[in-house]
Amino acid sequence: MTTSELAPAAQARILLRSLDRAALATLDAEGGPYASLVLVATDPAGQPLLLISRLAEHTGNLERDSRAALLFDGTAGLDQPLAGPRLTVSGRAEPADDPALRTRYLARHPDAAGYAGFPDFSLWRVRVARGHMVAGFGAIHRFDADDLLIGPPPALTAAEPGIIGHMNDDHADALDLYAQALLGRSGTGWRMTGIDADGADLRLGAAVARLAFAAPVTDAEAARKELVRLVRHARGGGLAD
Repeated sequence: MTTSELAPAAQARILLRSLDRAALATLDAEGGPYASLVLVATDPAGQPLLLISRLAEHTGNLERDSRAALLFDGTAGLDQPLAGPRLTVSGRAEPADDPALRTRYLARHPDAAGYAGFPDFSLWRVRVARGHMVAGFGAIHRFDADDLLIGPPPALTAAEPGIIGHMNDDHADALDLYAQALLGRSGTGWRMTGIDADGADLRLGAAVARLAFAAPVTDAEAARKELVRLVRHARGGGLAD
């Protein structure tokens, strides 16, 4: 099954997790719209995480009015961009002073470690309320938060650092195989930056990729079995879902 054959909500969840940047819309001091570019990660449930500075216009906007929207643009490289998928999620942003979420963000954006400790930077999370996806001409879908978010299994969340470390240290060849054989990506040296019930996040330099699981996993053993299955699938040839 290809991504386009998935249910719209599943397509939206993959798109949200697949991209590491988005256009952020906030309200300025006069109540007018203001758009900016931000780097994005997600929490285990799929809610966007932002590392932003108090010196930025959008941060001041969020401090006055927490309403926000993020546009995730999946049309890069298409000859007809309007035929490609894009997802807007909206909700309210709030500071997220959680070391585990900070670790997750910096794994997704390792270069951000160079400024993450500056006193004007802080981590924020957008509490998703709804979503709107255009998957191509005439393919319009609206979602509630329950459609876009997953319930993070506590056992998997606790095991995430160990799984990531094990895959990066001991199974780098498998990560390259996932990227090349299953996702159609090039290059070697891919690293896992996150894992959740629905899939795993990969990165190589400026490139990011999303490895979707066939079914949700709930703990380290279920994740191990799915990662082994995907290696076998990759060695069998053919691009993944």
